[in-house]
Amino acid sequence: MKSLKHRKSFALRLGLSRAQAATIARLDTPGRIQDFINAMPINFEPEGDTCLSVAEALRQRRAHCIEGAFIAACALWCNGEPPLLMDFNAHRDDDHVIALFRRHGCWGAISKSNHVWLRWREPIYRSLRELAMSYFHEYVGRGRRSLRAYSVAFDLRRFDSRIWVTGKKQCWEVANAVDETRHYQIMSPAQIRNLRRCDRVEVAADKITEYKRPRNMRKNKAKQG
Repeated sequence: MKSLKHRKSFALRLGLSRAQAATIARLDTPGRIQDFINAMPINFEPEGDTCLSVAEALRQRRAHCIEGAFIAACALWCNGEPPLLMDFNAHRDDDHVIALFRRHGCWGAISKSNHVWLRWREPIYRSLRELAMSYFHEYVGRGRRSLRAYSVAFDLRRFDSRIWVTGKKQCWEVANAVDETRHYQIMSPAQIRNLRRCDRVEVAADKITEYKRPRNMRKNKAKQG
């Protein structure tokens, strides 16, 4: 693990403000990173779709899944780890993005979600497929299991940090690249046809959220991240 001084210095070199660099530098473990993004209010996008950079999400004090994943990946990078993301594709449901990390040869995940089921994963998964499948049963849309595919690990160092770390504009080019990276289907068509419908308890559990959507937005999507 890098020292606090090193983490802050690295964050400053990325272009974050002193206050933002100090915030990121304090996130010295994956668990602390998860706690931090959990505490950030969900970005319900009241002004329209967003893909905020790390700096903008910190400034606005809100984030949805990919914005939280950017923050987590940036904090991991400051700790000397690669800034990796994984993308999930869903059927008739919102896609989702998580940040990846490894411990003792196994994968774990940091994830921003208003739903508890799609958040943190302990670093106990021997492959990315194992990790992805841990989200399957809890990924529910319209009363059915909706997860269909997961991506290879996407290294954010493919993009200039001035885009996704400190950029003031929307980071759609990064989001599109993540979405277009190679994905693996997790089920055959026959398996999809035979999926059991979720029961009423499962549907009710899926509706439990941490942050309540503003009343004037409740007719929009039920999920965010």
